[in-house]
Amino acid sequence: MVEITEARLSELLKKLDGKRIAVVGDVMLDRYLWGSVVRISPEAPVPVVEIGSESARLGGAANVASNIKSLGGKPLLFSVVGDDDHGRKFLELMEEARFSASGIFIDRDRPTTVKTRVIAHDQHVVRVDRETKQEIAPMHQKKILELLQKEIDSIDAIILEDYNKGALAKELIPQLIALACAHDKIITVDPKFDNFFEFRRVTSFKPNRKEVEEVLGVRVTDDASVERVGRILVDRLQAKSVLLTRGEEGMSLFEEDGTVTHVATRARRIADVSGAGDTVISTLTISLTGGATFMEAATLANYAGAVVCGEVGIVPVERDALFRSVLGRSDHTPQPCDD
Repeated sequence: MVEITEARLSELLKKLDGKRIAVVGDVMLDRYLWGSVVRISPEAPVPVVEIGSESARLGGAANVASNIKSLGGKPLLFSVVGDDDHGRKFLELMEEARFSASGIFIDRDRPTTVKTRVIAHDQHVVRVDRETKQEIAPMHQKKILELLQKEIDSIDAIILEDYNKGALAKELIPQLIALACAHDKIITVDPKFDNFFEFRRVTSFKPNRKEVEEVLGVRVTDDASVERVGRILVDRLQAKSVLLTRGEEGMSLFEEDGTVTHVATRARRIADVSGAGDTVISTLTISLTGGATFMEAATLANYAGAVVCGEVGIVPVERDALFRSVLGRSDHTPQPCDD
């Protein structure tokens, strides 16, 4: 991990102000049921949770947008929600966050993706998902591309946030990348399993270890195996960089010139890894727009992911918390965590 001085950190973070980042991908409503376990059910060997409160947050690509905003940038979100109560709640939360909803299209034929987490005593008990994984309709793909084309000159970067829920249709992906390349824009990717190798010629590609193992059919167990798969990914994707997150073993950064940097893990208590990948891709991308090198951006992303791992539930990283963490002024020692 590269050392970042306080002066350089202040310079980098100041440059994040006002950066316009387009986020294209799967949005979802994150619902939380907060309570406590009072007994074991007599009907089955499962805990009975008495709910004390409920809350809802912007999730998926919308959480990426929230991270961009909390770091000082201006997100532009492009996606699809359903014509249902959850979709209306999602749009209400966007309005509360003062996000423009101009890039959010309503599809009456698909439900809004919802993840409901039951949390008792600050621990996840169960998660219930409501979703469809079908690709969004061609008309919505066209609307997203056309609106992004109108905004392309005013944005600094594009993040493709793929949860395999259908927003990033296979036919849409190369069109988005071609648009970014034609206008010399930074474009980064947080992939999932489907369409993994469709994201070619991007600025940075951020898979986690599980995704790489499944897609390549290999085991990633040590630095040597990490370096082998890293070179494969850079070559096959023709990417300028690949940032592989490895959970408790840290991160590994691969650059197109052959440079390999292993970002070491730091011991700390992890409360919740939910949303850490969103924070990593957000911090990585906006840092690059502020003039950070790949190594500096990866280092900042590492610390940012560690900050949110210390919180229960999905929350964006705050810039002041990131500043304190990098300089060792927080209560926790950062550790990269998987998504």
